Amino acid sequence: MKPVWKVVGWVGGAVGAVVAGAAVAQTAKVSHERKTAIDSLAEEPLGQLRPDRESTVAAEDGVPISVEEVDPADGGEPDITVVLVHGFALDRRCWHFQRRDLAELIDPRVHQVLYDQRSHGRSGRSSAEHSTIDQLALDLDSVIRSVVPEGPLVLVGHSMGGMTIMALAEKHPELFEERVRGVALIGTAAGAVGGAGLPKSVLSRYNPVTLGVGRLAGVQPGLVEWVRKSAKSLTWGGIRMGAFGDRKVAPSLVDLMEQMINGTTVKVLTEFLETLGTHDRYKALAGLRHCEVLILSGDADRLTPFSHAERMAEEMPHATLVRAPGAGHMVMMEQADLVNDHLVALIERCATDRGESRKKWWRRA
Repeated sequence: MKPVWKVVGWVGGAVGAVVAGAAVAQTAKVSHERKTAIDSLAEEPLGQLRPDRESTVAAEDGVPISVEEVDPADGGEPDITVVLVHGFALDRRCWHFQRRDLAELIDPRVHQVLYDQRSHGRSGRSSAEHSTIDQLALDLDSVIRSVVPEGPLVLVGHSMGGMTIMALAEKHPELFEERVRGVALIGTAAGAVGGAGLPKSVLSRYNPVTLGVGRLAGVQPGLVEWVRKSAKSLTWGGIRMGAFGDRKVAPSLVDLMEQMINGTTVKVLTEFLETLGTHDRYKALAGLRHCEVLILSGDADRLTPFSHAERMAEEMPHATLVRAPGAGHMVMMEQADLVNDHLVALIERCATDRGESRKKWWRRA
């Protein structure tokens, strides 16, 4: 019998050949579509907005978390802080349109805090043991305590970022009673990701393809990364199909998605699969009963289907449920105006007693 590593190596080579071959077959088609598509956002500086301040927060286990802050564009004192928490395989650049537009608000004025989850973006690499949603909740708590220790908050989470907020509510319900006035859960789920009775998801730990890639990445990470880079055109087309609902989505949005995904190694991605597959925080939603809650999802989301949003809304009758027609998982990029309109409405509802709150907490470093 051949040693296990030789068998895995042979299988890995076969997988690489198949994927690379498929990429060659698709390159001409995808490249043509990319070049001929009308890009309505060609002049938009996607992911290039400059923050007012950048800092590094040390997580409980010492992992450095990269943070940035954005002040109101008119220089006025903010009434409330909005913390934006990104999802799986992304980084804080995914909030480009929200960050751009919330800075322009004047009633209320918003102080924004954005950061990269551990092992994503500019933040430090986590151990596999600490690549969990529980740890992400502790990281969020560390960011809040370090960067905005006082004052009213609105927490906005997409996908795994929404799960992070739920886990924080489970661990620190007092924070949601005392400071968190609003929560927005965008394209996310409280549990049963890919489970029975709900649409199957590629994030599921039971998906055999996902499991296979994860095991291969653990044994031959270099091979998996080479295959991914070799299959660039295939990857671009897959991202467009998997992340967006509209095939005519602006190519520059797909480009940004590709940059974020390619910035995270396959090994890192697979380390988070277990925690995504076991995520079950329906009971934690009770901790949001003191908050204004927005649940928003696209009805063409293939990763966290709209049924997840409906289920969360059943658990939180006081929440506002919004369906984004035709939008995919990256709804805040694909239908930014719709998302921003509802976020602004949420923030306005939360920004009561603004002047008194501002006197107590705001200070610009």
